[in-house]
Amino acid sequence: MGEQNLSWSGILAELNATMSQDRRSPDYDGVRRKYLCRLAGKTNRHTILYATKFTQRDPNLPPELISIVDEDVQGLMEVVHGAKTKKLDLILHSPGGSLDAAEGIVNYLREKFSDIRVIVPQLAQSAATMICCAANEVMMGAHSSLGPIDPQIFVNTPLGAKFVPAQAIIDQFEQAKQECADKDKVTAWVPMLTQYGPHLVKTCSYLTELSAELVEKWLSQYMFHGSGAAQKAQALAAWLSDHKKFKTHARHIPRSELTGMGMNVTRLEDDQAIQDLVLATFHATTHAFDGTNVVKIIENQFEKSFMKMVLTRPALPFPIPNQSPAPTTDPAQSELTARKAQPTPKKHSAR
Repeated sequence: MGEQNLSWSGILAELNATMSQDRRSPDYDGVRRKYLCRLAGKTNRHTILYATKFTQRDPNLPPELISIVDEDVQGLMEVVHGAKTKKLDLILHSPGGSLDAAEGIVNYLREKFSDIRVIVPQLAQSAATMICCAANEVMMGAHSSLGPIDPQIFVNTPLGAKFVPAQAIIDQFEQAKQECADKDKVTAWVPMLTQYGPHLVKTCSYLTELSAELVEKWLSQYMFHGSGAAQKAQALAAWLSDHKKFKTHARHIPRSELTGMGMNVTRLEDDQAIQDLVLATFHATTHAFDGTNVVKIIENQFEKSFMKMVLTRPALPFPIPNQSPAPTTDPAQSELTARKAQPTPKKHSAR
């Protein structure tokens, strides 16, 4: 392990080496699963990879395909089945998604495992951060980040449908109430206020409260122990849900700030062998996202997996240094597409 190059480029070279006249595309599954299996062997914990293609920006990719949704519980059922230990390592790379789905995932995993460690190889944001708060421990590298947990509301606006911070909507209505006392300002507010339904402000308020309440409950129950657990959980949940502090829902929160607020975060680099295996798995996963139609992978160390893919998007040629690109094949005939079905996308209103 020591001399093997497990960086992004090292894993790329390993994938290139798996190609031959009989195999015209790299063995994405084989390389990724090899390192996932080695990681589980190193830690003696049941190990699950949950990753989506969201850091490689694709404007044609519907957000619901890479978000946390209720369907993910079915995927987790597949990869939890057969677990022989109550200890779980969850490698989590996700932009977030449905608050309700995140609660369902936490409830399910907590029924199955008494000790959960979430490993963040790069980013776990929004609802994925909430899942981290239901762990006993979060493992992060110097490059890893979590995100704020303030909920986002999917609304239709004159500029198109978009996700809007729930707290921003609440704050805007409070500002409107104050400024509309001046009749000269009412005209300026009418176009903005009429685009929202009459129940929206209350919905935003309830979701904001629920997000903080769930995280506070999970932190108190699982991560924090002993005297002062409730107070620490309340403080961290309130801090993570403070939209006014973070200003944007996409804000990256480093581990130094999280540990400063009391979160139980361990340094990924403290165990070099574990760091190498986690990042090798992660690099192999992102290469699969780049070179295939797969956009979400839920998988365990026993090669059981639940994948989501986009069949209408052509697979990109795999980059091979100093050589001509490999020919692009029909994705419907690719090895991955032939083996796995595409789940039906679903729409969700909060991230």
